[in-house]
Amino acid sequence: MLSVLLAGLSALCYGAADFSGGFASRRSPLVPVLVTSQLAGAVLALAFVLASGEAVPAGRDLAWGATAGVAGAAGLALLYRGIARGLVAIVSPTAALVGAAIPVAFGILSGERPSPAALAGAAVCLPAVLLLSWERGGAADRRALRSALGHALLSGAFIGLFFIALARSAPGSGLWPLLAARGASIAILVAAALVSRQRLAVARAAALPTLVAGLADMAANVLFLLATRAGLLSLAVIVASLYPAPTVLLARLFFRERIPPARAIGLALAVAGIALIGLR
Repeated sequence: MLSVLLAGLSALCYGAADFSGGFASRRSPLVPVLVTSQLAGAVLALAFVLASGEAVPAGRDLAWGATAGVAGAAGLALLYRGIARGLVAIVSPTAALVGAAIPVAFGILSGERPSPAALAGAAVCLPAVLLLSWERGGAADRRALRSALGHALLSGAFIGLFFIALARSAPGSGLWPLLAARGASIAILVAAALVSRQRLAVARAAALPTLVAGLADMAANVLFLLATRAGLLSLAVIVASLYPAPTVLLARLFFRERIPPARAIGLALAVAGIALIGLR
C-alpha cells in the first residue's frame, strides 16, 4: 500500500511538472526552460542528499542515474515541445501510456508477479490512460494530431527508459542516483544550448512556472524511486503514469480545454484502478 501511495503522489507531482513546463515553453524558448528547471531540481536533489547524510554509492548506481538523466532529458524535451505546440490531452497521455508499457513489460520479464487484484487494477488503468487522451478532430486537425503523436511516442520511449534505469539503482544508494541523473541531463542540455547558440535566460513571464516544473519533477522522481523500492516496478510505474489526469485538469482550469465524457470516464477508471492495485 505504501508503494501505491508514493506512486500516486508522484503522479500528482509529474502532472503538475508537465503542465508547468509546457506552460513555460509557450512563453520562453524550450532549452532555457529545460536547463533552468533541471537546475532547480538539482538544488532540491542536493538538499535531499545532504540531509540524508548517505555516503557516495558505487559507480554502478551513479551510472544508472546518469543513464536515467540522459533519457529523462530527451523525454522531457519532446514532451514539453509537444505540449507547447498544443493538444495537451494527446501528448501527455500517449507519452504516459508508452512510458508505462515499456517498464511494465520489463518488470514482468524480470520476474515480477503482481497479485490478481493488482493485475486487474493495472488492466483498468491502461484504458484509463487511453481515454484521457481522447481527442476529436476533423481533417484540419490531422497534421497537428500526427505531430502530437510523434512527439508523444518518442517521449514515452525515453520516459520508459528513464523509469527502468532509475529503478535499477540499489536501495542502499539513497537519492544519489537522482543527483547523478540531474548532472547528466544538465550537461546534455547545456551542450545543446551551446551548439545551437541559444541564450539560457528564461523570459520573465516563464520564470515561475519553470521553477515549479523543476521542483515538482524532482519531487516526483524522489517519490517514484521510493515507490519502486517499497514495491514492484510494474505496479509503481502504472500508478505514476496516471500523471495525465492532473495535467488534463490543469489544462482545463488554465487553458479552458474541454473535458469530454470519454476523458471523464478515464479519470474515474484511473481512480478505480489505483484502488484495485492498493488491494494487493
